[in-house]
Amino acid sequence: MPMVEIRDVFKTYDGGFQALGGVNLDIKEGEILALLGPNGAGKTTLISAICGITLPTSGTITVGGHDVVERYRQARSIVGLVPQEITLEPFEKVINTVRFSRGLFGLPRDDARIESILRKLSLWDKRDTPIRALSGGMKRRVLIAKALSHEPRVLFLDEPTAGVDVELRRDMWDIVNELKADGVTIILTTHYIEEAEAIADRVGVIDKGQILLVEEKDSLMNRMGHKELRVELDEPLTEVPGGFDGFDLRIERDGKALVYSYDTSAERTGIARLMAGLTDAGIAVRDVSTVQNSLEDIFVGLVSAKQEDEA
Repeated sequence: MPMVEIRDVFKTYDGGFQALGGVNLDIKEGEILALLGPNGAGKTTLISAICGITLPTSGTITVGGHDVVERYRQARSIVGLVPQEITLEPFEKVINTVRFSRGLFGLPRDDARIESILRKLSLWDKRDTPIRALSGGMKRRVLIAKALSHEPRVLFLDEPTAGVDVELRRDMWDIVNELKADGVTIILTTHYIEEAEAIADRVGVIDKGQILLVEEKDSLMNRMGHKELRVELDEPLTEVPGGFDGFDLRIERDGKALVYSYDTSAERTGIARLMAGLTDAGIAVRDVSTVQNSLEDIFVGLVSAKQEDEA
């Protein structure tokens, strides 16, 4: 049974705006799912519905087998949420902030667990520091500590590294991987494609309130990814030479490079024929390199294709 099960979920706000348009999604226990989508795609609305913050107009959502509407307390008790906004009491100490969150869920005081969480998040040395004295990155760590204080089995991270520097972002990735190793199911929304590429097991793409696909990250990149062969030339070209019909070629760098895009899953790439053709045409090659399409390229292509279908 999936840890999170979403069936035919719609959310229409007063005024008629439809934020979710029939979402179906299963999230497996212990996986990291990255949910990608442009602004306004419905990512935060979907998370809010799963966490019971907003009620779906129709459809059902269960977390750990508990319906989020009919058995709200049971479902919410196993969910941790790290929101986009930094909403913390500025004059409270770090340790009291985290203890208070645990108490909100009716759990007994457990100083050893709170210490463990704070140490894992590099916050133990800051435990008596007022929130207002922390950097933005440290405040985000406190949000995660609050979300983990009641020992959730499912953790939602809504744009957790927005506005933090690259080094701290990579520290956060390490933290997420440690949580996964502890068996926590993690759902991550992000604008940083490299974040999904670095840590996700599966990738979901949402746009205009609908899930475009959910697929294993590696499988998705193999299925939809392309490679580019970049051929650096001794002498610049003004146009693609004749005799190369069937090759997806373009000129870059003021004619000093030919770029060939090819399908990695094709039986034959055509690279050998291309290089032989360049030699036959008397085109001197200085260097050759290949580049793999990123998840960002795939994501942009999916959203663009959907927009073209709707046009």
